[in-house]
Amino acid sequence: METRKELNIFLWMALFFVAVWFMPVGSQRFDSAVLESLELLRWYAREHVLLCLVPAFFIAGVIAVFVSQAAVIKYFGANAVKWKSYLIASVSGSILAVCSCTILPLFSSIHKRGAGLGPAVTFLYSGPAINILAIILTARILGIEIGLARVVGAVVFSIVIGLLMALIFRKEEAERTAAMVVPDIPQERPFWQTGLHFFALVGVLVFANWGEPGGDGGLFARIYEWKWWLTGLFALLTAYSLIRVLGMRKLHVLSATAVVAALAVAFPEQPLYAFVAGTAALVILTARKAGESRDWLYSSWDFSKQILPLLAAGVLVAGILLGTPDGEGLIPGEWVAALVGGNSLASNLFASVFGAFMYFATLTEVPIVQALLASGMGKGPALALLLAGPALSLPNMLVIRSVMGTKRTLVFVALVVVMATISGMVYGMM
Repeated sequence: METRKELNIFLWMALFFVAVWFMPVGSQRFDSAVLESLELLRWYAREHVLLCLVPAFFIAGVIAVFVSQAAVIKYFGANAVKWKSYLIASVSGSILAVCSCTILPLFSSIHKRGAGLGPAVTFLYSGPAINILAIILTARILGIEIGLARVVGAVVFSIVIGLLMALIFRKEEAERTAAMVVPDIPQERPFWQTGLHFFALVGVLVFANWGEPGGDGGLFARIYEWKWWLTGLFALLTAYSLIRVLGMRKLHVLSATAVVAALAVAFPEQPLYAFVAGTAALVILTARKAGESRDWLYSSWDFSKQILPLLAAGVLVAGILLGTPDGEGLIPGEWVAALVGGNSLASNLFASVFGAFMYFATLTEVPIVQALLASGMGKGPALALLLAGPALSLPNMLVIRSVMGTKRTLVFVALVVVMATISGMVYGMM
């Protein structure tokens, strides 16, 4: 066994050495791909880490520390009423309207707390896929038909894929459920207090990441105009929750709130200043108070350590291979446009696989598909990409593997790709 371990280490070292030896440094496409990957990583750090992932890590910490394991198992466990658990999973995921990476800390948290594989996977898919704003944008820009096809496909996908995952791994899930020990710990606070704390953080996450819908007027456009005011309102609710629910000292919380508010007023064109200050204040306040508050911070940090390095590595690899919306990677863009024309099995399958590995931030998949349609992409492959792309990405896959293992991750990815391919073909024929 020791010899095999050392041999594996040697083989990985040798593979890395050969890859570096033959690295085509100096060629225009390779150098451009490296720059595109760094550009994508920089963009990801600026646009997603602070506004998307940091609030998501704190929300995941709330689930891990403040939501009892018994409550998670009650609604998402093996003995829960199936239609209720899958309905709650699909609805709760879609309300968040986040990207394929932001959903990961929340998925990891409910899975570790005892949620069944099926409802957890339904939640994992529904968060980025059933994005109401993205679906409306799809209908407005790409047409009402593909918009309706996307919403129907995404809703059906989230539940069917969850059911299939639960069916395929039913033996493993039964063993996991049997081995799970749920201590009978009385709830320390009323449910409404935990719900208030959770609701306040979700509000910050949702409105801080509210994307511009495009077009003129409408409710979503009005919300976009007021997004930072709404984010501030939920931030104030979070401050109230720190005092009312977690019992922090009023002077400390109000002082931090005053500093954040002053930054928001002084720099209205730079809302990130206030957001970063608010995040730093939350970290300091939770670190100072022993007990559940500090446990919440440490739990959030554990999710950060587990997920962020994998996401960074995945974004770099995706950038090198596929580039960014504004530049190409090692795979030429004209190859992609040529391979997704028509409505053949090959074109739909390629669109599904391409969408599954490429990283799409929330709402960016729509203009990308619009450009591909202008380059000759078939409508079937367009739907396949819209169903597979937002829910998956290479960074997303690396983190999912660390949570539920290689085998389950491969099956999940395969189910998404196969169902997206079939849906694209059927839609294309219609």
